[in-house]
Amino acid sequence: MKILLNTILFFVLALSLHAQLTIQLSSIPANTPAGDNIYIAGNLNGWDAEHPSYVLTENNEGVLQIILAVDAGQLEFKFTRGGWETVEGTAAGGFIPNRTYQYDGSEQTIQLQIEGWEDIGGGGNGGSTAASNVSSFDFFIPQLNRNRRIWLYLPPDYETSNANYPVLYMQDGQNVFDVSTSFSGEWEVDESLNSLFDNGDDGIIVVAIDNGGANRINEYSPWVNPSYGGGEGDEYIDFIVETLKPYIDENYRTLSDRTNTGIMGSSLGGLISMYAAIEHQDVFSRAGIFSPSFWFTDECYAQVSNTGKEADMRIYLLAGEQESASMVPDLYAMYNTLLNAGFSQDELFITTHPDGQHSEWYWRREFPDAYEWLFADNVTSTTPPDFTTFQLSPNPTSNELYIEGLEEFTNPRIQIYAVDGQLILPSTFFQGGRINTSFLKEGTYIINIYAEENILLSKKLIIQR
Repeated sequence: MKILLNTILFFVLALSLHAQLTIQLSSIPANTPAGDNIYIAGNLNGWDAEHPSYVLTENNEGVLQIILAVDAGQLEFKFTRGGWETVEGTAAGGFIPNRTYQYDGSEQTIQLQIEGWEDIGGGGNGGSTAASNVSSFDFFIPQLNRNRRIWLYLPPDYETSNANYPVLYMQDGQNVFDVSTSFSGEWEVDESLNSLFDNGDDGIIVVAIDNGGANRINEYSPWVNPSYGGGEGDEYIDFIVETLKPYIDENYRTLSDRTNTGIMGSSLGGLISMYAAIEHQDVFSRAGIFSPSFWFTDECYAQVSNTGKEADMRIYLLAGEQESASMVPDLYAMYNTLLNAGFSQDELFITTHPDGQHSEWYWRREFPDAYEWLFADNVTSTTPPDFTTFQLSPNPTSNELYIEGLEEFTNPRIQIYAVDGQLILPSTFFQGGRINTSFLKEGTYIINIYAEENILLSKKLIIQR
């Protein structure tokens, strides 16, 4: 009997040291894939996103739950479906901070809800929001033996001009143009660039590469984090540099030199964009680094220090003060690392915002400013003939437009298009270098001037009254 009492006392003491906390899910998203396990990951298990001992199971009432023996104190955790690429998020798939719960050590049950998953987009988001000048196509990645969707944004005047444009390569293509494919909201890069174009920007081509879903972490870091993965970043960047960029340059009117080529991304996409910009300074001269995951590894600083400055760059560093506690300090650590590596203050732009969060709405808001700073000294270019001798004035204009530099040409002709490609004025002869524009409504147009079947001038024309 004494042995039995001692045994019971032992178990009572054990339970008092580690009482049971039961966590139940009262609801999960309707679009949760059938058959997917749901795990809890946090400071209670070393943030292991798929530990078999921390999978939720159904109780007798069919409710998903997990029973934990944990010490009293603050718990910090999230739910996943077996990896950080499938972590829980908002109902729209947006980022949420870690959950916290102050556990008092007693036996208790709490009920929680999962609103959405970061990797599942489109559920309830409605139709496509991509602009008409955005398209996509499937592309093979030979370096990784995978296929990937590529998004392509062409400037509004691409089809009606013979201009060549700078190119910006962006990560997480699902979130760049279209809310229906996004897993955390879209950047609205197409809307922003179209608006800037309407206000006088010369335009740019954007190539956005979908992330690899379950392979996202592996592809977005050349370095391995023992807890999260990584290690395929070199192959992924080789794909952009050696396969995708040559294809884009061959099939579209790009300015293919490094001074007209940029790369941009956020979070892990910011980490891999920073790596690419430093590793391939012969290819990229512009880098937009938004809320970068420099926490992933200290090797990102060592790479900058060991490589140093090899060419002039423009690097835009952005982070919000409402992100993780390490985000802004890490950003300034990279800024100082870049300075020590030989880059000048004029080549770097660093900015943080008190309201900034690790979210697409924040990156969407800040994209136009970053783009304009990164490509401030870039303008579209055209192939021969040389247009530097031709001038339109005034532009913007109201009722009259003067064209200088056409004196040596006989019977020049003019065409005017709307920015959506609609022909407004068919090919018409004109003389005297003066054009009556009173018939045009306020807005932005493309004016083409021809002589002897050759285009002499293709330029944006803005009508203001």
